[in-house]
Amino acid sequence: QVQLVESGGGLAQPGGSLRLSCAASGSIWSIGAMGWYRQPPGKQRELVALIASGGTARYSDSVEGRFTISRDNAKNAVSLKMDSLQPEDTAIYYCYAMIAPLSEWDQSPYWGQGSQVTVSS
Repeated sequence: QVQLVESGGGLAQPGGSLRLSCAASGSIWSIGAMGWYRQPPGKQRELVALIASGGTARYSDSVEGRFTISRDNAKNAVSLKMDSLQPEDTAIYYCYAMIAPLSEWDQSPYWGQGSQVTVSS
């Protein structure tokens, strides 16, 4: 069974930094794009950053220049370094990956369990 397990997050002061990590495990055939979404309190889930298997990254306008996404294909892992955090970055952050298990031909979206990030003084 394929799963994504997140770690990191927590509480930071405005201007501070946090790091989120996520690793895929199970019987995996292939992994495509990986990334992070977030859901602020009372709002819908929104895209934060994506990274292709070749390393090309894309960011939402709200985090461009402050967040850095990276991946380790050998470890089936993706990370998000968050700098210059602001109160509006407070949200539950979800790891995302397009994964094809060994039992299937096509990739499907998988989600991590969610990690709370709170930015407050």
